[in-house]
Amino acid sequence: MKLPLILVNFKLYERATGDAAVELARVHQKVADEVGVSLGIAVNALDLAAVCKEVSIPVFSQHIDPVSYGNHTGHILPELVKEMGAYGTLLNHAECQLSDDVLAKTIQKAREVGLFTVVCANTVSKASEILIFNPDLIAVEPPELIGGDISVSKAEPKIIEEAVKNIGENRVLVGAGVKNSEDVKIAISLGACGVLLASGVTKADDPYAVLMDLVSGL
Repeated sequence: MKLPLILVNFKLYERATGDAAVELARVHQKVADEVGVSLGIAVNALDLAAVCKEVSIPVFSQHIDPVSYGNHTGHILPELVKEMGAYGTLLNHAECQLSDDVLAKTIQKAREVGLFTVVCANTVSKASEILIFNPDLIAVEPPELIGGDISVSKAEPKIIEEAVKNIGENRVLVGAGVKNSEDVKIAISLGACGVLLASGVTKADDPYAVLMDLVSGL
């Protein structure tokens, strides 16, 4: 997977689950093929197998658990996620946060099975703490801006600068309220290696048009 990266979290929106998840994944694949940029998608565990069969862009599980085969009812097995064709996993999103102990174990487990890790942090300080667990990328997302109308790029550009300074230019994604190419351009210009977003694409009437606009910011 090359950088810079636009990673779209499908969450559990109606337009991004089940058959709709597969169709939306195809739209991402089309844009990636036409423009030659790095687009990734994070889908829920129930859609993972179907989506991975349909696209060649990097597909991420929205979560995994630090377990192996055995008596772990209800958990998401990293080995199976990898077997289904996933490239990596999203971890510690604001809507699915983990304790430091569990997060460290989960990152290690992902590494053991060969899954790329994108770990979310709600502050730069938290991102710095997570860095010691050695994830592949850290996505800094101020929770008050997630799903809002104003992006972190425009509302809190200093957060991006500080994150890049503390974490490193090739380790930081930024997110929260990212909607258009200008948001992407600002993030990249401040040193981020990509963006993480969701509703700007998943709730759009024309996801293809939104994605084409977003990738122009790269």
